[in-house]
Amino acid sequence: MRVALYLQDLHPLREGMEYARYAEQRGFDAVWQAESRLVREATVPMAAYAAVTSRIKVASGIVPIWTRNVGLLAATFATLDELAPGRVVLGLGAWWEPLASKVGVDRRKPLRAMRETVEATRRLLAMERVTYHGEFVHLDDVEIDIVHGDRSPKHVPIYIGATGMQMMALAGEIGDGVLLNYMVSPAYNAQALEALATGAAKAGRSLDDIDRPQLVVCSVDRDRDLALDRARELLTQYLGQQPHIMKASGVDPALIEEIGKVLTWPASHDEILRAMRLVPDDVVQQITASGTPEECRAKVAEYVEAGATCPVLYPLGDDVQLMIDTFGV
Repeated sequence: MRVALYLQDLHPLREGMEYARYAEQRGFDAVWQAESRLVREATVPMAAYAAVTSRIKVASGIVPIWTRNVGLLAATFATLDELAPGRVVLGLGAWWEPLASKVGVDRRKPLRAMRETVEATRRLLAMERVTYHGEFVHLDDVEIDIVHGDRSPKHVPIYIGATGMQMMALAGEIGDGVLLNYMVSPAYNAQALEALATGAAKAGRSLDDIDRPQLVVCSVDRDRDLALDRARELLTQYLGQQPHIMKASGVDPALIEEIGKVLTWPASHDEILRAMRLVPDDVVQQITASGTPEECRAKVAEYVEAGATCPVLYPLGDDVQLMIDTFGV
């Protein structure tokens, strides 16, 4: 079973570099760096991980399509490919509310914007000279203007971070892969795979042509109660603040509504602690891999059985090495 590591901002960046190196030693396929909130930008950590490894793939999970001009986006990932040839993955997403509007981003027509960004970026990474006039992307005779270096096409696959079924279908149509979201139950994947297959068919492809890594929150500890509480805190934050994920989670809408009455955005730590008391253990284990090493392995296996090609594990807690050892070879 392929398995990957997902790092957000829970651990210092230099520790993340060591985790990436150790994950590579234990046979992990990739390390994905989050860029979901206004905290840790993805490409700087990606470069750091690439610099201390030699085999493992290094991926963005997920950079928003709105915050980088498509020319700069392509140039950035061409630069990363120079550092780690053939190991870089560009993960793109449409971001989420209310964060986008709070920083002045209008998430109008995200499907159209995603299609244009993927099409134009792919052509630039192929080292084409590109003219592209869409609704969101405008390029006039533009290329990645490498003067002294390697001008060969950059093999950077583009994965779409999708939660809703329309974006899922688009990922099946135009993506090299899809990054399935976390905080969903394995049962969610049935609908997701159906949408992916529909999109793939539009492009003359099959579901097997689409790589399907999936984020999985993984709180593993020999102290089961501690492991569950770590995941409960994160889950509570998402229940209250990221409705696009929670809509797909399979969690009782009444619980989501109740927690939403307690949390504001951004939520304070005290609000999260109060709200997490509302979340029972069975909900935690419904949409995360939490508990003992044996419980976590069993839950991750459920996601694989439900169609994920590579679990991308988001470790909670300080003992990241224990999680890597739990799933490493």
